[in-house]
Amino acid sequence: MTDESVIEGEFIVRAELGLHARPAGRFVAQAARFQSDVEVGCGDEWVNGESVLSILSLAAAQGTLVRIRASGPDSEAAVRELGALIESEEQE
Repeated sequence: MTDESVIEGEFIVRAELGLHARPAGRFVAQAARFQSDVEVGCGDEWVNGESVLSILSLAAAQGTLVRIRASGPDSEAAVRELGALIESEEQE
């Protein structure tokens, strides 16, 4: 992370199957649209928010609290939009 404004938010995984491959892929595709660096945290572990494999390594099941942290010019929008994706129940 850089020294730019860092925004962080906490979100609950709502999808019945958790944050599996398809929603992780959607998350990474959406994260790539932002200029900010994005990280995803679960427990004490933080991973690159633009890596499907890294996100899958968190093994975030339904009901898991995940944190999204973004640093950069559009960090607030990144955390808000990516958090909404995490909390969406309509993931396949």
